[in-house]
Amino acid sequence: MLTERTDLRNIAIIAHVDHGKTALVDGLLRQSHTIRDNQQVADRVLD
Repeated sequence: MLTERTDLRNIAIIAHVDHGKTALVDGLLRQSHTIRDNQQVADRVLD
């Protein structure tokens, strides 16, 4: 039997070009601690 996950979330972000979608998602990843504050990552995670 499959168990239902409660920690999984799907979101959609729709906006025009150059309106901060990548910056928004990067901020959400940092806020949710998916990316640690001291972790070395590129300026834009999704690019």
